[in-house]
Amino acid sequence: MADEKLGSVSGPILANQETIATNNCAKFRVNRIIKYIISVGLLLFFLHRWLFPLAPHYTLFSGASPHTYSCIRDQYAWAIDAFAPKNPTTIPNSASAIVTSRKYATKPHLAGSDGDLLTAKYFLELLQHELSIPKSIGDPIYPAGSEASRNATLSITNLTEPTAWIDVYYPVLNTPLDRSLEILGDDGNAVWKAQLEEIGDELDSDAYTYAESVGAWHGLSRDGEAEGRLIYANYGRKSDYDELVRKGVDFTGAIVLVRYGGVFRGLKVKGAQELGAAGVLIYSDPRDDGTVTEKNGYAPYPHGPARNPTSVQRGSVQFLSIYPGDPTTPGYPSYENSTRTNGSNIPNIPSLPISWANAKVLLEEIEGKNRPVKLANHVDTKVTPIWNPIGVIPGHIKDEVVLVGNHRDAWVLGAVDPSSGTVSVHELVRGLGALLREGWKPLRTIVIASWDAEEYGLIGSTEWGEDFAEWIQKHVVAYINLDSSVSGSRFGAAASPLLAHFIRKTAKDLPHPTDPKRTLWDATADIGQLFGEHDNVESLSTEIETQATVDSVGVRPLGSGSDYTVFLQRLGVASMDTGGFTSTRSDPVYHYHSVYDSERWQEVYADPGFVKHVAVAKNLGLQTLRLASALVLPFNTTHYAFELENYLDKVQGLAAAHSTAVNLTPLRASIKSLQFASLKLDAEKFAAERVLKRILRKWRKRHNRGLKRKGSCLKRFIRRLKGLFTADIHELYMSELTPANSRAPAWIQEQLEKKGEDRGEHGLNDDDKAKVEDRKWPQLPLPHGPKLPHHPHWPHRKPHHLPYKFIEAVKAVRKINQKLASFEGGFIHEEGIKDREWYRHLGVAPGKWLGYGATTLPALTEAITIENNVTLANYEVNRLKEAVDKIAATLRA
Repeated sequence: MADEKLGSVSGPILANQETIATNNCAKFRVNRIIKYIISVGLLLFFLHRWLFPLAPHYTLFSGASPHTYSCIRDQYAWAIDAFAPKNPTTIPNSASAIVTSRKYATKPHLAGSDGDLLTAKYFLELLQHELSIPKSIGDPIYPAGSEASRNATLSITNLTEPTAWIDVYYPVLNTPLDRSLEILGDDGNAVWKAQLEEIGDELDSDAYTYAESVGAWHGLSRDGEAEGRLIYANYGRKSDYDELVRKGVDFTGAIVLVRYGGVFRGLKVKGAQELGAAGVLIYSDPRDDGTVTEKNGYAPYPHGPARNPTSVQRGSVQFLSIYPGDPTTPGYPSYENSTRTNGSNIPNIPSLPISWANAKVLLEEIEGKNRPVKLANHVDTKVTPIWNPIGVIPGHIKDEVVLVGNHRDAWVLGAVDPSSGTVSVHELVRGLGALLREGWKPLRTIVIASWDAEEYGLIGSTEWGEDFAEWIQKHVVAYINLDSSVSGSRFGAAASPLLAHFIRKTAKDLPHPTDPKRTLWDATADIGQLFGEHDNVESLSTEIETQATVDSVGVRPLGSGSDYTVFLQRLGVASMDTGGFTSTRSDPVYHYHSVYDSERWQEVYADPGFVKHVAVAKNLGLQTLRLASALVLPFNTTHYAFELENYLDKVQGLAAAHSTAVNLTPLRASIKSLQFASLKLDAEKFAAERVLKRILRKWRKRHNRGLKRKGSCLKRFIRRLKGLFTADIHELYMSELTPANSRAPAWIQEQLEKKGEDRGEHGLNDDDKAKVEDRKWPQLPLPHGPKLPHHPHWPHRKPHHLPYKFIEAVKAVRKINQKLASFEGGFIHEEGIKDREWYRHLGVAPGKWLGYGATTLPALTEAITIENNVTLANYEVNRLKEAVDKIAATLRA
C-alpha cells in the first residue's frame, strides 16, 4: 500500500520535473544564444572601434619617402609616410594653402569687424565640410554664457560624432578715430605735421587698396592729447628708463620716443607712465632690420626686400605681463551682461605708433631745437562682439582632450600674422577630415579652435579659458598653439619642458621644406641669403639674449604674446608654440602688423610656392596625431625636473649679483627628489606601455589569423548555433555550471575592484588577484535535478585571462597618464605671482618687464631682481618647495 502511494505520487512528480526541465532547457538555450550573439557583437565592435585605429593604416602630413625615412616607426601616428609626395592631391599641399591664404589675407579682418565675422564663418564652414558635420537651420552661433554655449563645451566629453559651433564673447575693444602728431613752433602753431597713415603702392594692390582702412593706432590705448618735449629712451626697457633716471633725466610731462623691440610695446608705455610722462611714440627702426636695409643697397618694399619707410607697426599696448584678456573682466569671462571693472592693465596716457619716415624727423628735432610736440589719440571704446569657432573630433578616450588653437584676427590684412598660421591649421583640418572619411577615429578627443581678438591682448582664448577653467583643467592634457607659420627662414619653437623633446623629435621626423637631405629641425640653423653690413650692437645683443633662453634640447620656454598664455600660466596645461619660420637678420624685412603684411609680400618674399606653410602644417598634423594617439602621453617629466635645477642655478647667480642671502638648499633638495621620482616613473611608463602593446599585438595577431581564414569564423558560429538548437534536452539541462560560465568569479572581482576604488587604488592588488584567480570554486548544479556527468560539448576549461590582463594594463597606463597630465598643473598656486596674481604658474611666466620673454621661477626671481627682498625670496622658496614636493609625491603614488 505504501509502495502504491509512493508510486502514485512519484509519477506526477517525475512528469512535472520533466516539464520543468524542458522549460528550463528552452530558457537556458535561448540565454546561451543571446549571450553568444552579444559576445560576438561586442568582440567585433571592439576590434573595429578600438584595435583598428591603433594600427598604422593612415599616412598623412609628410613628404618623406618610405625609403628615406624608413627609420621612422611610430605605430601610433598616422602621419609619417606621405600620400605620394608627387601627387598634387597630397594633404597638405601648396595649391590649397595658397588658395586659403588668398581667401583670408586679401581683406582686412580686425577683431570685432564685419570682415572678422566673415572669416569666423569661413572657418566654421571648413569644420562642417571637412568633418562631415550636418548643417542645421541657422548657424550654430552662441552668446557666451548662454545655455547653448555652456553645453557645447561641457558636453565635448560625451560626444560620439564631430561637431562645430561659434562662441561669442563681448570684451571692451577700441578702434581709431582722429589722431595727429605735430611739432609746435614758438607761437604754439604746428610747424610740422606727421602723415600717420601708411602710404600704399599700386605694385601691391591689396596694400594700396586698404592702406587707410584701419588707422595706424595702438589697440586699447588711452583716448587723449598730450604736449611736451621729446625724450628718446631707446627700446623703452626698464633698464633704458633706469639708466636715463640715473643720468638725471626728468620724464615729467614729456613725450617719450622709443623704438620697437626688446620688450612688449605695452610695457614701454607703462615704464614711461610710471615716470610721469605725458605720452609715448613708438617707431620701427631700420637698425633692427639686420642687413636688409636701404643703406646696404636694398630697395624698399614693394620694389625690394627692405623696409617701406611709411610702414607702421600697430599693436596692443595692454600691460600683458599684468594680465591678458578683456581688461574689464580680469579672471572671469566677458559675457554681454558681465559686471565690468575699469581695468588695471591698460595705460593712463595716450600713445601712437609711427613710421620710420616720421621718426627720422623727430630724432633730428631732438638733436636740434627739440621744440614741443603735441599728439592726439582719439578712439572709440565700446563692448564689441568677437567670435571663436570651435570644432570637435571625439576620441575613444573621451575625457582626455588635445586642444589645438590659432588666432584668426589681424590688424589689417595679416598674411603672416595670423593667416599663415590659419592656412596651416586649415590644412590640418583637411587632413583630419580625410582620415575621418576613411573610418579613422583618434584615441583622444581633438578640439580645434580659431581664437579671436588675440591682437588686442589674447582675448578670445583668455575669455574661453576663464569661462571653462574647471573643465579645461580636468580634461585638456595638452594645448598646441600656432600663431604665424612663415615670416622668414629659421624654424623655431617654444614649449613647456614637458614637450621639448616631443617637439624636437617630431621636427626631426619630417623633411626640410627645400632640402630633402635635411630635416625640418635642421632649419633651426637656417638664415636668409640677403647679406650686407650690420653693426648695431644693441640689436645683436637682443638676439643673443633670446637665444640664451633656449634649453639643452633647443626649445625656448614660453613667456607670453600668444594664445597659450591662459592654458599654461593660469590653468597649468602643458603647452607649446608649435613652431614656425621666423625672420633672421638676413631675410627680407617682415612688416609686422603693417598693411604691408600682405599676400604679395608673402608670395614674393617670405614663402614662394608656400612650401614652408606646408611644412608647418605637416609638423602641426604630426604633433596633433601623436598627442591624440599615443598610448602613453609623450611628456618628459625628467627633462622638466633637470631644467628646474638649471632655473635654480640662474636664480643662485642672480642672488649673488644682487647680494640677496636667500637659502636655496631646501628647494634644491626637493628638485633632486623630483628627479629621482621622475626617473622611476620613466621606468614604470616604459614597462606599462610595453605590456599593453604586447597584449594588443596578440589580439591583433589573432584577428589577422581570423581574417586569413575568411569565412571560417562565420561557419563555426553557424555550427555552434545549430548545436545549441539540436542539443539533447536532458544533457543540456543536467549539465553543471562551471566557473567559466558562472557569474560568481566576475561578481567577486567586481566587488574587489569596487573595494579598491573605495581605497583610492587603481585596480586589484596582488592579494585580491589571487582571491579571484586561485580560489577553488564549487560546482553549481542547476536546481530541481540530479547532478549528472558533464556534457562533452561543454568541457571544463581554464578561464580566459586575456581580458583581465588587458584591463589591468589599461589601468596602469591610465594611471601613468594621469600623473603625466597633472605634472604641469602642480606648479599652479592660487595666490599667483606678486603684483600680477592672474599668473599662477610658479615655474614660468612672462617677465614683469618683458611681456613676450619668459622668466623662469618668476616669483622667486623677481623677489630678488625687482623687489630685492630677502624675506619675500625665502617665502617664494618655500612655495616652490611645497609645489615640487607635491609633484614628486604624485609621481611616486
